[in-house]
Amino acid sequence: MKYKTYKYSKTIRIWLLIGLIMLVGQVILGGITRLTGSGLSITKWDVITGVVPPLNDAEWIQEFELYKATPQFHKINSTFSIEDFKFIYFWEYFHRLWVRALGFIFLIPFLIFVFTKKIDSYLIKRLGLVVFLTILTASAGWIMVQSGLIDRPWVNAYKLTIHFVLAVMVIAAMVKTVADVYVFKSLKKVTSKKIVFWVLILTFFQLIIAGVISGMRAGLYYPTWPSMNGEFVPSVLLNSQHWNWGNMINYDSYLFAPALIQFTHRMLAYILLGSVLYMFFKLQKKVERTAKKWLNLSVVLVLVQVTLGILTVVNVKGKIPLFYGVSHQLVGLLFFMSLLFLHYSLRNKRV
Repeated sequence: MKYKTYKYSKTIRIWLLIGLIMLVGQVILGGITRLTGSGLSITKWDVITGVVPPLNDAEWIQEFELYKATPQFHKINSTFSIEDFKFIYFWEYFHRLWVRALGFIFLIPFLIFVFTKKIDSYLIKRLGLVVFLTILTASAGWIMVQSGLIDRPWVNAYKLTIHFVLAVMVIAAMVKTVADVYVFKSLKKVTSKKIVFWVLILTFFQLIIAGVISGMRAGLYYPTWPSMNGEFVPSVLLNSQHWNWGNMINYDSYLFAPALIQFTHRMLAYILLGSVLYMFFKLQKKVERTAKKWLNLSVVLVLVQVTLGILTVVNVKGKIPLFYGVSHQLVGLLFFMSLLFLHYSLRNKRV
């Protein structure tokens, strides 16, 4: 684009893109870890020594014994062999190794760029926010893991949601940084651009619900579409006596919360689909080339996302199908990012 004047070098711009891609990869690895039931396989958090996995049979047996003390082993995986354990250990270990690699790849160049004055105070502050949110996300992740090591065989759904939403906020902060560095803006004022903001808000709320539905494993209870086990509105939601906080807390033992969360997730998906299509027809002739690319991409992604959501539900066979579940999470995240980039591409102020 002719109006773009890059303030930062090509090296810094590529470095930031790599960081954004790695952040998305971290969230997706978290989804694989969750769907494979691997998140509780490593019972401790060693920042330094945890980089090295078990290297011999004695070390594997030691790790397996620690896992045997968890509620998940006693209540769900008591028939596990050490080979089964190695499979779930791999995903949790890879998940943790990836975030360590992300810190390494991100931190060292960051320090080099600061000392060589390749980045200014604005970018330092933006990246400082990314680092701060990343630390919060990691801390919430360990709190989440601890919630599944005492009494319960799964992590707490609400703590998982906090961990996931913080990860989304990290990516949102990084998207803003990339959009600024790549000078995403519009030369003309788009009067109808507020609709993008409201679609973003709706999408963010949908992501929160997605975190809760994942933590509650609510997708397992109603593996049908378009109905929910033959009903449009599950009957458990029509009884006012069920609407209490106790049922929301005891989601493992009562159907109300999973039914409410999955019903909400489905209705929001339909509303989002309609909103994005409306946004597309409202803006397609008013925006410039860069914004139009993000607008078109957002439409494609929301259509793919709805399709993947349906395929995920109807292919549930006692557990969420790994391919569809992970793809659904990835496309949902990419859809949110496309809306953010669209939003920043419609700015008129100087970046």
